[in-house]
Amino acid sequence: MRKQVSGYVNGIGTAVPAYSSTQQKAAEFMADVLQLDERDSRRLMALYRHTRIDQRHSVLADYVRPKGEFTFYANTPGMEPFPTVSQRMGVYRQEAVPLALQAIDDCFQSYPDFNPQTITHLITVSCTGLYAPGPDIEIIEALGLPTSTQRLAINFMGCYGAFNGLKTADSIVRADPDAKVLVVCVELCTIHFQKKTETDHLLSNALFADGSAAVLVESRPRPDQSFRLRSFYCDLLPEGKEAMAWHVSDFGFEMTLTSQVPTFIQQGIGQLMERLLDQCNLTLDDIGYYALHPGGRRILEVIEEQLGITAYDDRYAYEVLRQNGNMSSATVLFVLKEIWNDLTAGEAQLDPDRPNILSCAFGPGLTLESMVLESVVTQPELVTLESSSALAQVL
Repeated sequence: MRKQVSGYVNGIGTAVPAYSSTQQKAAEFMADVLQLDERDSRRLMALYRHTRIDQRHSVLADYVRPKGEFTFYANTPGMEPFPTVSQRMGVYRQEAVPLALQAIDDCFQSYPDFNPQTITHLITVSCTGLYAPGPDIEIIEALGLPTSTQRLAINFMGCYGAFNGLKTADSIVRADPDAKVLVVCVELCTIHFQKKTETDHLLSNALFADGSAAVLVESRPRPDQSFRLRSFYCDLLPEGKEAMAWHVSDFGFEMTLTSQVPTFIQQGIGQLMERLLDQCNLTLDDIGYYALHPGGRRILEVIEEQLGITAYDDRYAYEVLRQNGNMSSATVLFVLKEIWNDLTAGEAQLDPDRPNILSCAFGPGLTLESMVLESVVTQPELVTLESSSALAQVL
């Protein structure tokens, strides 16, 4: 009987753009652009403080430049004429791949024994930009990979897109154990800033940021540390379909993100986790780490309430949210990287009875995606007494 093959995450890399703004400065920018009066400005400042975000990153320098020195937005009252979809996609074409290549390099740095030229498949994930020939081809050219490298683009799925990339990579290596799959998420959320005062837009502007993440998936664990892809489960909450959406408008991509999203997640997360864990004969007692997508502070809190876990259990998500905000599909991979780094540095001790990582993310639909990974530390083979004696004779 053929041995069951699993997919293993053997490298994780992340990257953010150079331009960083504190949440306070971002709120001041928005209040000025939206031409809010003193009362509404105070309310906006309170909303931004409530997010538990300290800073966010953008490919656009305008968010950190004084008014009058913008190079993307117009230096006029109300920033008119407002950038069109075409102008925003021009920024995406210019900035997405360089940021993705930084994440890829970081991924390879985390796995120095890997030869990038052995990559057989490339999966790109993004919901913030489209063009063809696209980022997949540019990445192959930049890395000097064979033109025969197989490519797949996963687009417009929102914050849960990385799960579809990982599921596809897992299926590929299970079907072909010699495959080596690079999954790259790159999101430039800030190029889609909407100059509107409806609650949906105020929430989006307060949360989203730019970032990229890359993971390498193989059919065998690396010699020191890997994350085995154990199980995936996806479900829909149709009653929440109107609560989260992502549409192309004349002036960028517009996010619908109502305050009802946490309520819908609260209603569905328990059953989602139960079905996911049942697939691999686990319970929450078997989970040692949590890699929840930090879609927002309240989303994390309702998941903790429903699963009976603490903010400390969820500390990796809060740290990513604090340092980077919500970077759509790339964000959950940032959380996994935090866990990976702690285990590598010895900051977190792997519990052999609870090596499993529970992860989930949400997006339009209302879609609930989840997975269980297992942290695998490969132990070197022990030298037996007989082989030790034989080695001594040779020496």
